[in-house]
Amino acid sequence: MSDHSDTPSPRSPVVILIDDEQSLRDSTRQWLELSDYTVEAFSSADHFLKSWPVSELRQAYVTLVSDVKMPGTSGLQLLEQLQEMDEDLPVILMTGHGDVPMAVNALKQGAYDFIEKPFEPERLLEQISRALEKRLLVLSNRTLRRTLAAAEGLDARLIGQSVPMRFLKEEIMDIAPTMAPVLLQGETGSGKEVVAQSLHAHSRHADGPFVALNCAAIPEQMLESELFGHEKGAFTGAHSKRIGKLEAVNEGTLFLDELSSMPLDSQAKLLRVLEERQVTPLGSNKARTLNFRLVAAIQEDPQDALSSGRLRKDLYYRVSTVFLPIVPLRERGDDAILLFRHFLGLASETFGRPLPEQISSGTLQQLRDYDWPGNVRELRNFSERYLLSSRPEEQRSDILFGKKLPIEQDTSSSLQEQVQFFERRTIEDSLIRHKGNISAVMEELAVPRRTLNEKMQRYDLKRDSFLKDEHTG
Repeated sequence: MSDHSDTPSPRSPVVILIDDEQSLRDSTRQWLELSDYTVEAFSSADHFLKSWPVSELRQAYVTLVSDVKMPGTSGLQLLEQLQEMDEDLPVILMTGHGDVPMAVNALKQGAYDFIEKPFEPERLLEQISRALEKRLLVLSNRTLRRTLAAAEGLDARLIGQSVPMRFLKEEIMDIAPTMAPVLLQGETGSGKEVVAQSLHAHSRHADGPFVALNCAAIPEQMLESELFGHEKGAFTGAHSKRIGKLEAVNEGTLFLDELSSMPLDSQAKLLRVLEERQVTPLGSNKARTLNFRLVAAIQEDPQDALSSGRLRKDLYYRVSTVFLPIVPLRERGDDAILLFRHFLGLASETFGRPLPEQISSGTLQQLRDYDWPGNVRELRNFSERYLLSSRPEEQRSDILFGKKLPIEQDTSSSLQEQVQFFERRTIEDSLIRHKGNISAVMEELAVPRRTLNEKMQRYDLKRDSFLKDEHTG
């Protein structure tokens, strides 16, 4: 065996042996290997430090056995440097008889143990065994702390404690560290983009870019330029070079929503990019190497998209290594109440309005029973309208859910206030039904664009709030 082999998996226990005396190094390594240990031997501390990156050492299931007196960096100097890297890394020092007081002092500085030369092999084996047990416990505790911290972060992003949501969070934590492509399926407003962001946030590329592209929102003639980029003069109107989303997301995560809306020829080109991990911008002959994680999403059942011919089978198999369905809000029980309270808090900060002192049991029951066709996006809009309503608490949800109140209950407001309230609610309801499509709202309400824009501005109705997923649960 050579003095240094490839860095092993953190799950494999490794003994790192450092000694400048070759005969002692070879005999000790041989004894340890006969005892079923994987050994990496080094003739100097400097050689070892160059061969093991700090990031790998902090995660490695190892113990070090090092001589104290060596040319270059001594064993004590090595101990000091390792303590700065990882104070829980077990280091066993080999010392001569006259160095025992010094070794005892090293224990106070963080060394795990020391052994006098010449030593009995069984004694060293016992020390190594105990050191590795300690190391395994340290690594296990670190993993647990990371998992708990990640889970807490996920709970803040994905609100909900229903069985479907707990399952979804577990799946995200399992697959996020991998680079496996993920296909999400869920109704509009169910939070597919938030799930994609969660996968990115807990991935190895969390520090890289997250780029989202809605394939249905981009005209067909512009989609390939958006994805692949183009060179100046590649086509009429290409007045300057453009970096495509595929290149911009390198070392990050690309989220493609409404994948089945992508034209079939563009799907074929995307498949080729995914297989070759290279992209060639329009008008260029130079391919660019890519490394990114793909998360795609569709609303419908993938089999329906395949049978209708709107989604290529080869692309489907390429992007669906992991398939994650996102259940609609109506199937998530009390998650609607948790999300309602969460969105009320956000709305209170946004609009500077106080939170209601109490929420009636009737309102909570309505939140449970309502079908939420617009899912989490609709609930967020409902929460904002609830907070902004000037009605008494016991009337707000009835009005917002479209229930008519007895006439005598409306007499507290002036005619002008009642007309304004009705007008605002009518425009809001139309925006919800048409998912922010202004042209459709104009047609339904028979108002010109300028009038609609003025009224939306007066009532603080922003089109974006009816378009984008904000939270899932």
